[in-house]
Amino acid sequence: MDKLISIQEAASRVKSGMTLMIGGFLTNGGPNNIMDILAESNLKDLTIIANDAAYPDKGLGKLIAKKMVKKIITSYIGSNSAAIDQMNAGELIVEFSPQGTLAERIRACGAGLGGVLTPTGVGTVVEEGKRVIEIDGKKFILEMPLKADISFLRASISDELGNLYYKGTTRNFNPLVAMAAELVIVEAEEIVKTGFFIPENVHTPAILIDNICKIQ
Repeated sequence: MDKLISIQEAASRVKSGMTLMIGGFLTNGGPNNIMDILAESNLKDLTIIANDAAYPDKGLGKLIAKKMVKKIITSYIGSNSAAIDQMNAGELIVEFSPQGTLAERIRACGAGLGGVLTPTGVGTVVEEGKRVIEIDGKKFILEMPLKADISFLRASISDELGNLYYKGTTRNFNPLVAMAAELVIVEAEEIVKTGFFIPENVHTPAILIDNICKIQ
């Protein structure tokens, strides 16, 4: 099956009101080319699940700055002044999730788990509205899995089937978000022939990838 599509076609899959999961860490390893195209659209009421809110002029942060996002589930927004201002004005719902917890909630979806038990946040605002379970005298918060309509990620190299390799720290959240959406789209810096990789160099297997975009 040919998985290759254009960046423009990838962006066109997004509709207002969708939940998007975005790979990257402060735009490092993020699908920034697709985000640039989305930022020029008329989309609205998006929910974003990502490690951070990026920057107001880069990556997924552009969507927030243009008020296309109604809610973000994240561990950090401090680098995006637009996100801070909108949160304080009641224009953006921000659900803070500690970084490790956020990663595990995404992984839980991909692994088919019903939730994650963690002591992180017990006795703080993180606990509010959540189930607390006691095991052997210790309290744990039940954190629910996170799933998206579409996950967008970036890879250093993809083969024609969608087996992915990430250089250095660009791996970050990308393998996780590839596990937790109905549709998974990667923008790749380089596309090579199938068979290029030795198996141990595949960081994300092709079975998780629906479409591949070549960065122009």
